[in-house]
Amino acid sequence: MVREISLPDGSPAWLVTRYADVRAALADPRLSLDKRNSAGGFAGFSLPPRLDANLLNMDDPDHARIRRVVGPAFSPRRVLALRPALASLAASFAFDGPFDVVADYATPLSLAVIGELLGVSRDELTRLRSLTTALMGGSPDAAASIEAFLVDLIARRRAEPGEDLLSAMIAAPLSPDELTSLAFLTIFAGYENSINLIANCVLLLLQRPSLLAAVRGDEELLRAAVDETLRFEPPAPVSIRRFATTALTFGDVTVPAGATVLLGIAAANRDPAVFEDPDEFRLRQPSAPHLALGHGPHHCLGAALAVVSATEAVGSLLARHPGLTLRSSQWRPSFRTRSLETLLVSP
Repeated sequence: MVREISLPDGSPAWLVTRYADVRAALADPRLSLDKRNSAGGFAGFSLPPRLDANLLNMDDPDHARIRRVVGPAFSPRRVLALRPALASLAASFAFDGPFDVVADYATPLSLAVIGELLGVSRDELTRLRSLTTALMGGSPDAAASIEAFLVDLIARRRAEPGEDLLSAMIAAPLSPDELTSLAFLTIFAGYENSINLIANCVLLLLQRPSLLAAVRGDEELLRAAVDETLRFEPPAPVSIRRFATTALTFGDVTVPAGATVLLGIAAANRDPAVFEDPDEFRLRQPSAPHLALGHGPHHCLGAALAVVSATEAVGSLLARHPGLTLRSSQWRPSFRTRSLETLLVSP
């Protein structure tokens, strides 16, 4: 199904929701990420050039060139090698009284994980997250503050390089804008998606005691629960906007050239033509073909890290707190993310 919609700022867009159409569109080169292909002059967050020259605004060959710089750090083999460190970080958290899974666990843990990878301190990442949260909330000054933060961070690391990913990015043949934008996207996407996946999975399990009991101590079932969370409550309910470089036909609907197109990941993941009982959260086969991590050349670069981090985080939390119970939860009002503002629990 394809419908013309209005975005919160009033600008028009086309929303694609059927699984087959969304999957095909995710890999269709006629749908560009480059804003220059927008007939309406799409602005989005109106980021400065140093933050805007990132993978979410690029098509090949630039997309493939820059992705090669950071890709090896997020390979499944590299991520598996990080598992002992991930497990150790997760095990360092313990709670004696009620706590917020989002603020007290998923957020500091995810910041620590991406900090280990990039060689960035938790304090620095905590400050950056406050700025990106303000950016997502529409703050007019947040983008400039993020840019200044990253320029300073890169300058300091250039003066004292290490063995971390950020140092490798600095040494790569990238323009100043590409480097700063890549650092921004890698850090922001690296922790934000993990925070939301961990919290969403914990909430879904706490709401279903029989499934919660089933996954305790069973790594295979826990991985299935993380995978089902990606299908059922994907952290990104719609893909990054795309622009039709030519008129495109979906069934009997034609989307004009230059139109802004949103691919409904959450809707596609509940398409009854593909998923049995799509509105039921259950432990399906891990190979269920959900689209939460994308498809094609723009498949999520950090997919392996997000899944392994969430599996370790949720497993450790359940193991250390066998009596974990839900107190309350509050979803964040946003069409861009499916994320919890708070998830209050008792250990």
